[in-house]
Amino acid sequence: MTDRIDGAVLAGHSLTKQFVTKRSVLGHPLRRLRAVNNVSLHVHAGETLGLLGESGSGKSTAARLLTRLIEPDSGSIRIEGADFLALRGRALRHQRRSIQMVFQDPYSSLDPTKMVVHAVGEPLTIHAGLRGKERDQRVATLLEQVGLSARHVHRYPYEFSGGQRQRIAIARALAPDPSILIADEAVSSLDVSTQAQVLNLLIELREARGLAMLFISHDLGVVRQVADRVAVMYLGEIVETGTCDDIYHAPQHPYTRALLAAVPEIDPARRRPRVLTTGEVNSVVDSGCTFRARCPEAIDICAVSAPEPRAVGSTIVACHLHRQAPTTNAQTSQTSQVS
Repeated sequence: MTDRIDGAVLAGHSLTKQFVTKRSVLGHPLRRLRAVNNVSLHVHAGETLGLLGESGSGKSTAARLLTRLIEPDSGSIRIEGADFLALRGRALRHQRRSIQMVFQDPYSSLDPTKMVVHAVGEPLTIHAGLRGKERDQRVATLLEQVGLSARHVHRYPYEFSGGQRQRIAIARALAPDPSILIADEAVSSLDVSTQAQVLNLLIELREARGLAMLFISHDLGVVRQVADRVAVMYLGEIVETGTCDDIYHAPQHPYTRALLAAVPEIDPARRRPRVLTTGEVNSVVDSGCTFRARCPEAIDICAVSAPEPRAVGSTIVACHLHRQAPTTNAQTSQTSQVS
């Protein structure tokens, strides 16, 4: 089953986060933005979960919640079985070794004033106490593992191309020897040929290290290359989750079908039927399904209540069009986990 969570290295359950976007003159919240709403997802060792959606859908916010760069308003996070949100101080710092993140922009994620040996070596000093020659040797080994040379250790970021800088960022993320790697749009700022090299590197590292990887992207083609399972996100909610084959060959949610139909296809025989959506990407609704303002298949109930996720074959989908799908007792308990 695509929603099996037993033994997951990373599991987030019912994560919610709101941001205050307007305050009164006295500082009281007047308007809130619901960035992430009741999101559940999990990843196993050696597996890549692709988190897919348009810009502004809440993907990066979800990643920052999972790493505790920002704190969720509600929900739970378990890393290697431990309650991540309950940890404080030294215990939190120790557990953070297990989950590392590669950010989108390699030009801003590296300190331009620090040589590579210090940028990559800092986690080694903090988490493993390595310094001096021992640290430098470990940094050189990490650089070689990501396709760079040991002679690069004493250079500055401005001396590298964008693809090389992203490799350095990956080496830094690998320095604490994590079990979970989150790649947040890690190739979107790179040219196509460099994208392919970095994607292949991430796949090789996942296989060699048995990493659990959360790969975040708005690019359907890129996600298809690396992901085992895919979770589709829209306006802060997971609307569909399934294996890569299920999502790309038999999408169940209208939003997923619209995303796939928008991908250019040279071969006329492989082109998908066009799906027309209306409204703006950030069309927020007060009640009901978040996608109904743009959905070409919306029905009356979509304006009344939000759809509950349910198993449709091997896919889990949150859509009223599937409300009559048969649900067993086992599936009922499982669908509380959206992914």
